[in-house]
Amino acid sequence: MGTVYLNGAFVPLEEAKIPVMDRGFLFGDGVYEVIPVYGGRPFRLAEHLDRLDYSLDGIRLANPLRREVWVGVLARLTEELPGADQTLYLQVTRGADPVRNHLFPADAAPTVFAMASKAKPRKPEIAERGVAAITLEDMRWLRCDIKSIALLGNVLLRQAAEDAGAEESILLRADAVTEGSITNVFVVKDGALATPPKGNLLLPGITRDLVVELARKGGIPCAEREVLRSELETADEIWITSSSREATPVTLLDGRPVGDGRPGPVWRRMDALFQDYKARLRAGHA
Repeated sequence: MGTVYLNGAFVPLEEAKIPVMDRGFLFGDGVYEVIPVYGGRPFRLAEHLDRLDYSLDGIRLANPLRREVWVGVLARLTEELPGADQTLYLQVTRGADPVRNHLFPADAAPTVFAMASKAKPRKPEIAERGVAAITLEDMRWLRCDIKSIALLGNVLLRQAAEDAGAEESILLRADAVTEGSITNVFVVKDGALATPPKGNLLLPGITRDLVVELARKGGIPCAEREVLRSELETADEIWITSSSREATPVTLLDGRPVGDGRPGPVWRRMDALFQDYKARLRAGHA
């Protein structure tokens, strides 16, 4: 990671600076996106930029860049790491105001930041053993559909999983699954897939949507519906999905095996479909 984009200029990372009065720093007043890049080609770029628009609308902030400018900025950043799988990070805050005030400033210019970094490959043992997760009550706010940079709730929930020796916390409101601290959640029972429906209590994941699409095209029954705590306890398979984790099998939940304690056959089928999609994207055919 060398050059980043900040407010209209490409600069070395160590020279990129924002005012301490920036509302992203003071209030977490901003939104972000994370976009995988395979073979120099961003993963579902249009969908990610659509979600950025949705999040900006949700916080009542106009997108400071036109779509074609975003595309150009992100293309320039990916050129820094030719041939490598990458992760693009972009963030927009409401900008800096001379006075710390909860009210929106009248004339602040948004702060726009973007960078690219090398993606970490999936650990081979995940396909053999899966990962562990725990369940926790979802104590976050009621607009989880906005990809906000105010992530303290997610940070605490993710850290709780780490402290328990797990990869992720699967969250519940009452007895209904919402999502993970940094992922979406799927369950498999009798060969059929289910994931909680979109709404204000979970982030509409781009990878989640692709998994739903691939399942339906691949003949795997898939429903977007309420998923209950009891279904986690009796699931044949549980998956978590995100841009960085793709579809990852959970084989241990709250210290108990999921199914037979190994990545299941439906996940293996989905993983094959997902890897094929990535190969087609690299070749320019997806």
